[in-house]
Amino acid sequence: MMFPTVKFSLFFWMTVLALPLAAQTTWQEEFAKMPLTEKVPELNRHNCARVMLGSLRRNPAVKALIFMPGATDEFYFFRRARAALTNSAPTLLDAVSALTNQTFIRATLRPPFLLMRTDEDPVDPIIIIQDQRTADRVRKKHFEKHGVFNDRDWDFMQPILSFDLDTDMLPVLHSHESHHFFRHSFAEFDLNGWDALRAVALAGKTGFTVQRKKVVFAGDTRILAPAVPPSPDFLLDKENN
Repeated sequence: MMFPTVKFSLFFWMTVLALPLAAQTTWQEEFAKMPLTEKVPELNRHNCARVMLGSLRRNPAVKALIFMPGATDEFYFFRRARAALTNSAPTLLDAVSALTNQTFIRATLRPPFLLMRTDEDPVDPIIIIQDQRTADRVRKKHFEKHGVFNDRDWDFMQPILSFDLDTDMLPVLHSHESHHFFRHSFAEFDLNGWDALRAVALAGKTGFTVQRKKVVFAGDTRILAPAVPPSPDFLLDKENN
């Protein structure tokens, strides 16, 4: 007489445990719901970062879309990244697909980030914790609820990080050390303090060391793979553009 109850209980708990899995969505599904903010026939160095970063919307799969230095070099240094958009109403997923199919740029999921990168970009920043208490305090802080940072240097990012995380950020403004950092291009929603540090490090190709009441950023010299060589007309193309 107990078997029906046992079977019902087992079915009930299996259903409850399956709910979180059923509720999860992929970044591809979420990006397919996000129309591009501008209708452009081609993604190129004049519009790609602006359009894609501006099109990101709050979603459960990805909290930040980050263009890493290898990807931005394809646009601004080599000036060879171009991707046609053929859909009449392209989405952010269409834009990512166009870049990964038509350029050397790749998309790599590193939760909670989607990284637009090339093979040379390390996907995990070098992080050294010398003061656990400061690291724990930073994790409890909140970064901007929504931020779009397109081609921003360290002098732009440093005051925002310092204020939001209530922690000294080094190097100081206008320092010689920060001149070697790459410019930052990313969009984010609701990052906590720790993920904000990681996002800035990935976008600027830096690592950071957590010390007592401060975080020190430094350039990351790692190169996972050499960049694809430019065409023979590379310098001529730059002069003409």
